[in-house]
Parts: sequence; structure tokens; C-alpha cells
Amino acid sequence: MRIVYLIAFILAPALLKADLQSGEERCGFTREWLESLTVSRELRKNGFHRELVTSVCCGLGSPKNLHFLLVERLPKGIYIDPYQLTSEQHDTGLQVLLDTEIDVEAPAYVSSAFPALVYPTRDPASPVCLKAVVPIHGRYHRPSDSGKRTAPIDIENPHLLLRADSCDLPPNFIPYTLTDAPCTALNHSMCRWLQIHSAQEPGPLRLEIPVGDMRLVGLVSAATLLVTLLSCGYLAGAVWRNEFLQSRPPVSQGT
Repeated sequence: MRIVYLIAFILAPALLKADLQSGEERCGFTREWLESLTVSRELRKNGFHRELVTSVCCGLGSPKNLHFLLVERLPKGIYIDPYQLTSEQHDTGLQVLLDTEIDVEAPAYVSSAFPALVYPTRDPASPVCLKAVVPIHGRYHRPSDSGKRTAPIDIENPHLLLRADSCDLPPNFIPYTLTDAPCTALNHSMCRWLQIHSAQEPGPLRLEIPVGDMRLVGLVSAATLLVTLLSCGYLAGAVWRNEFLQSRPPVSQGT
């Protein structure tokens, strides 16, 4: 019996290596190819309404029918409009799955961070890249009492997952891990994904959201009150003139 255990102990690394090699050949996920993956991120537009653009580029020899998934963890200072996503899906093919309810009216100080599953699609400008352009919106923040005009918000890197239609079980080798996640944004069926840990991931993105200035409360309140009084006076005068003209008897014309 000890001899059997000894043989199994000796052969285990070789069998594991053979199994990994078989998985690599079946799926096309070689270590060299995985290390060639690159992720780039950028923010477009200004103010409260932005676009979070993520591109994933593959090296040559990519497996056929390859799918990528970006697991985003978005901070409480921004939100994604579910109704806008429906329109974007119809117009641009954007695929995003939200697993939580989003209150688009809530300010930042009563909101929470939330996950979003983003499924990038082929970039028409590059045959080896996939891209996702996700519209995001800044939440209202408390006014600043220190004169700051913006509030910084950092968006961390997403987790990158991939799978291929021809591969039921991707190879599981360090530092990559296997995890289950929804197959597409259109249904909740689960698939086995390979999570990528790349040294080429960019740093977090920072956006600046405009905030109010508490030092201007008195000035704004006085201006608002003045405009309100002037508007009420103008409306009262217009009503009085209209009533006065209607109450006057018609002037008869002599023959």
C-alpha cells in the first residue's frame, strides 16, 4: 500500500501538468497568451455625465468565440441609469447586468457602492480588441465649506474574466482562478469563467464631480428671495392690469 501511495505522490505533478496542458490545448488559454492580454481605461465627457470606456486587447492566436466579462465595483458617488442601459442596448449593443436596485435620485451621502457586470463586445476599429462604453452619472454631494469646487471619486480596476464556447472547463493554474458568473447580460444562467490577474492593469480612474459652495448660501438665498419677490410683483401687476381692463365699460362711438 505504501508503494502505491509513493507512486501516486511521484506521478501527481506529472499528471497535473498533463491535465493543464490538455486544458490549454482544448481551450487555447496558454500562459503566454494570457500574459499578453492588455486592459486600458479612460473617462470621456465632463461634469456629471461621463462615459467609462474599457478596452481589452488580445494577442494573436486567440481562442474562437471568446467572451470577456468585466466585474465592476462602482463607488457610491456615481450611478448607472437602468433605463438608459435599455436604450443603449438597443442602439449600441451595450451589455450590462445590474444585480441591485439603483436609486438615480439619491445623493452620494445616502448611497452605497454597487456591482455591475459589463460584457464588452468586439471593437470595429480593432479586430483583436473588445470595448465597452458605459454611461455613468455623478451623484449630488454635500456642499463644500472649504471652497472646494469638486469632489474626487476613484473608480477601481474591474476583475477581468474570460471563457470560450469551445471550452467547458478552462485550465486552472496559478495565479489564475476559476469562478462562476452569469453567462450573458440577457439571462442568469451560470458559466465557468477564468479570472485573469494581469500586471498590465492600469491604475484607478479619478473623476471630479462639481459641488456647491456653502460660503455662497447667504448670497444665493438673498438673490433667490429678491427674484421671487420681483416675480410675484410682476405677476400681481399683470393680473391687476388684466382685471382692470376687463372691468372697464366699453367705449361707445358716436355717430
